[in-house]
Amino acid sequence: MILEMKVPSPGESITEVEIAEWLVEDGDYVEKDQAIAEVDSDKATLELPAEASGTITLKAEVGDAVDVGAIVCLIDTSAEKPGGASEAASSSSGGDEGSSSNAEKDLDEQKAQKEKKEDSEKAPQPKQAKETYASGVASPAAKKILSEKGVDASSVSGTGRDGRITKSDAMEAKPSMGSPVTGGNRGESRSKLSMLRRKVAERLVSAKNETAMLTTFNEVDMSAIFELRKQYKEDFKERHGVSLGFMSFFTKAVVRALELYPSVNSMIDGKEMISYDFCDISIAVSGPKGLMVPVIRNAENLSFRGVESEVKRLAIRAREGEITVDEMTGGTFTITNGGVFGSMLSTPIINPPQSAILGMHNIVERPVARDGAIAIAPVMYVALSYDHRIIDGKESVGFLVAIKEALESPEELLMDNDVKKALEM
Repeated sequence: MILEMKVPSPGESITEVEIAEWLVEDGDYVEKDQAIAEVDSDKATLELPAEASGTITLKAEVGDAVDVGAIVCLIDTSAEKPGGASEAASSSSGGDEGSSSNAEKDLDEQKAQKEKKEDSEKAPQPKQAKETYASGVASPAAKKILSEKGVDASSVSGTGRDGRITKSDAMEAKPSMGSPVTGGNRGESRSKLSMLRRKVAERLVSAKNETAMLTTFNEVDMSAIFELRKQYKEDFKERHGVSLGFMSFFTKAVVRALELYPSVNSMIDGKEMISYDFCDISIAVSGPKGLMVPVIRNAENLSFRGVESEVKRLAIRAREGEITVDEMTGGTFTITNGGVFGSMLSTPIINPPQSAILGMHNIVERPVARDGAIAIAPVMYVALSYDHRIIDGKESVGFLVAIKEALESPEELLMDNDVKKALEM
């Protein structure tokens, strides 16, 4: 029986996927539920499992865009698994005859290759163009183009009559990368962008072009959080099985600030503004296929333990390529942490259709003023990029200040005056 395998729907609104990689070869025997391909949608990379055991025939190439529901391969479920007794008996019964046939085949192939080589050597070689007075001379149009590109005419081979440089030659000419190179590797390579990467690129450009994006900055003294983590980190991990990281403090601070400034938890839809009474926080994590943004649902209802557990779960699924489209769909606000890569300061780009994104950065000991004296403290710069069409400057600055206040006074503003209880929930 021949089973037709069709592309399953990865999620709502996705009508097309791209074959990122075949994990099997045409003609291979595959087991049921074995991963046979990786497919890219505009939101995630997903594995395609075999629906049955049998011999596979591929019907799409790597890089092909395939509609959801289209046939990508055939599986012959009646085929026997290789390595069985019947196959071994068959190969041994035709031993002499098969080896004789193979030897004749090898001789024919060697003869054909030899004849091909001789024909190629006899083929007429292209004649070298003669140097003339016109060689390397650019036409007026070509000269103008080369001048604009900063390309020396002597570095261009002319294809026109008598070696003259034509307009087409000038348009194809590439400017040199700096001064003449005397040695070293100068290679380059090209590779097709995955559908996910192309979609990310489109969304980033769209966010820059279609929003009135602005970024405001502040700095946070992380001393209080350092002290709390030092005091409760070991007990927290032993009790809950997850570390007490910075993300739970930032998520709780963002939730508090969104409640104080609801316009930041809103989006533009045509001529209307949609405001949400829940906080679905998107967190940017690095995966094998690039940046992914899974969502912590209803973060306003989660404790420190709940946030840390969810962050760990989503990060592991993203790294292992198991994250689903549904887990990355939606989100009312995004947090991105460039600090894990050593970033001191950045202007994060809004994750559309959201209206704002918070950028965390690395923590560095810096001099700060305390009670008229200079002290050294762990300081993080934070950035809020926001859509000025829907969020005013006063609200954006107030929102970031609210985050700063919560992080610098976590016991008072994030833990309901009961640190132990909040951490043990």
